[in-house]
Amino acid sequence: MKKTGTLTPNDPAYFTDHPASGPRHLTFSPDGKFVYAAHEIANVVGVYRWDSVKGVLTELQSVSTLPADYKDKSTAAEIQIHPNGKFLYVSNRGHDSIAVFSVDSTSGLITLLQNISTQGKTPRNFTLDPTGHWLLASNQESNSAIVFSVDQTTGRLTQAGPLATLPAAPFCERFVAVPAAMPSAK
Repeated sequence: MKKTGTLTPNDPAYFTDHPASGPRHLTFSPDGKFVYAAHEIANVVGVYRWDSVKGVLTELQSVSTLPADYKDKSTAAEIQIHPNGKFLYVSNRGHDSIAVFSVDSTSGLITLLQNISTQGKTPRNFTLDPTGHWLLASNQESNSAIVFSVDQTTGRLTQAGPLATLPAAPFCERFVAVPAAMPSAK
């Protein structure tokens, strides 16, 4: 309740998704109309319409994060949407790639465009810079990180430089706003 700050269950109180699919992370479209969830175990992205008035999700689509011919073990991890809302990205641990999807802004539906290697092992996490021009991914089990440029028209990724070796198992990246220079003390 707004006045007391207490939480009360919605009606319905929860959303039932595919059993044993392992929803891990989710992100909202910039307009707040759609929700995209990375399902860790099933290696899929669930696409849902979000009713912000009723607090209800309605499933629209489920799309694999892996190439159709890939049969080895893999688990989906991080999911992020481009600031313009036209592209969606998901990391695959095992396939060791970033899946790139186009997003239809009207329907919210997605189409797999690309799976690009992170040039290492176990890309658990990644992040887009605030401008949407760069995607930084780290490989937890191979102690490395890679930067991709983001094509602003297609959303596709291109390796932007050499693989960087890191001293320890990286698993999370963040871009941090740097404050304006402070006046020097005299």
